[in-house]
Amino acid sequence: MTKRKIGIALSGGVDSTACALLLREHHEVKGFFMQLAQPDFAAQKTRVQAVADKLGIPLQIIDLQQEFEQRVLNYFSGSYYRGLTPNPCVICNKEIKFGLFMEAILHAGMDRMATGHYAKIIKSEDRYHLHCGDDPQKDQSYFLSRLTQQQLAKVIFPLGETTKKNTYHFVEEHGFDNFHGQESQDVCFLENRQITAFLADRARSKDTEGAIVSTSGKVLGHHQGLFHYTIGQRKGLGISSAAPLYVIGLDAPGNRVIVGSNEELFNKRIRVQNLHWLADRKPDLTSSYQVRIRYSHRGATARLVVDDEGCGDIIFDAPQRAVTPGQFAVIYHDTELLGSGIILE
Repeated sequence: MTKRKIGIALSGGVDSTACALLLREHHEVKGFFMQLAQPDFAAQKTRVQAVADKLGIPLQIIDLQQEFEQRVLNYFSGSYYRGLTPNPCVICNKEIKFGLFMEAILHAGMDRMATGHYAKIIKSEDRYHLHCGDDPQKDQSYFLSRLTQQQLAKVIFPLGETTKKNTYHFVEEHGFDNFHGQESQDVCFLENRQITAFLADRARSKDTEGAIVSTSGKVLGHHQGLFHYTIGQRKGLGISSAAPLYVIGLDAPGNRVIVGSNEELFNKRIRVQNLHWLADRKPDLTSSYQVRIRYSHRGATARLVVDDEGCGDIIFDAPQRAVTPGQFAVIYHDTELLGSGIILE
């Protein structure tokens, strides 16, 4: 095996530590840590440095605060203000982690970057193919659905063929036994803060009050900002009704929260835009695929109708509940992730 220089995206957690332990056996490894908008950055930096010291590898901090603000935080808050529900991790992976961060790692003299994602990259002929990780409970391929061939060519996922349980056992065998209970937070810049509080602080206007209406247009109550609501929400609406009501739409131009019955939450056909194919080419549109409409969605069988403008329709065999504009519809064939689109409606 050719010895290569591998830049490990260290987070101070168990997964990136396992990556470093696995790769340092055959390669020259160096740790890199992103400074973004972490509220507890100083504590994180101290933890990551301690891990690097124990691993016996150098550590370099890459400051991407300004870029993270522009490309991720503005997208995150702006989407909510427009009545959408974004996924900041998908955008961060594309623009920051496997974008600017990876560029900095390669510029520092590394041949590849390695991360602790539970996913697999398989090269076939002239293409790199992204597959689900072998641990179904920890598969993170969904969050990588906007990566490009150029990015896939330069990254390594050493944990794709293992499980989280085995990862813990592996690092403990090497003397790292203090990781339990330290899972990374889904949204790193919140630090246990409520999304609505974060968005309220960033809101450009305090005049956010609007109507909560039924599907027929009847005013049932008032809201204090669209960003307090998401599709499928039932609790916290502040309205009374003989039958349960759920948020089924967010009308940003009209500043209205639209509520309806549970049955009205189901859709069989959804519209997507900005379709992105990881192999740089459309799949066979005569076949059916598994499509996940959010990370926690198990996936459902659907057909694709794609326009030349990068938009298309996803037609499910069975109606899906709480399709949420702004989220990513991610398309799979068996274990391979083919591409994704942003849900419009």
